[in-house]
Amino acid sequence: MNNRITDTIKHLIIINVIFFIAVKVVGLNLYDQLAIWFPENDHFKVWQVFTHMFMHHPTFYLHIIMNMFGLWMFGTPLEQKWGKKKFLFFYFSAGLGAVLLPWAIDFYQFNSLVEKLVANGFNKLEVLSILNEGKYNTGWENILSSQGLDTLTTIFYTKSVGASGAIMGLLAAFGINFPDSKLALIFLPIPIAAKYFIPVLLGYEMLSGIFGWSSVFGINVAHFAHLGGAIVGGLIAWYWKKNQFKIN
Repeated sequence: MNNRITDTIKHLIIINVIFFIAVKVVGLNLYDQLAIWFPENDHFKVWQVFTHMFMHHPTFYLHIIMNMFGLWMFGTPLEQKWGKKKFLFFYFSAGLGAVLLPWAIDFYQFNSLVEKLVANGFNKLEVLSILNEGKYNTGWENILSSQGLDTLTTIFYTKSVGASGAIMGLLAAFGINFPDSKLALIFLPIPIAAKYFIPVLLGYEMLSGIFGWSSVFGINVAHFAHLGGAIVGGLIAWYWKKNQFKIN
């Protein structure tokens, strides 16, 4: 594999860096506009489904550094293999997968909690209106418990950023297309074949999401977003590899 950076990877990295600098210059209001919010929150806008992929934590510099390194390392051989158009389709598809899986989980949890409130005499529209004002009714805790109320508000007010989901899709595709390539120095001190390392990493992401191991250096990590990107990316890469020699 030739590790010389390809044009698409270079341009994606430049766009990510421009977004990062723009937040520094313009301020956190831009960050709030381009990060992705829970769809029931009034801050949510359709464009955030795409713009959040180019946003990174404004003070946790390792976030953008590691993602851009992963984009170069795993994206370069895949763009060389697939070409620009196919690579971009893949990249944004994996990024969308990183949105859809967490949304499915969050919608289920959020609506289950809201249904409990509705069953106890609260109106759903009023609940959403109160949450959008940045408030909550103290009576909700008697119905949901403190843990349930915390889950409700956390889902509603959390905004997400990062290319990590799309990068995880690239990592999954890299493992499918280059299973015997050794990964070293980045994640592990010893070389290990991608076909062994990647399933272990995905298993860690799943367990972390289930058991709530969500904080790294005090920063919350969206493990289900990573898993969603990897699942979608892995499925697309598997399908393409399986059908690459078929003649129509």
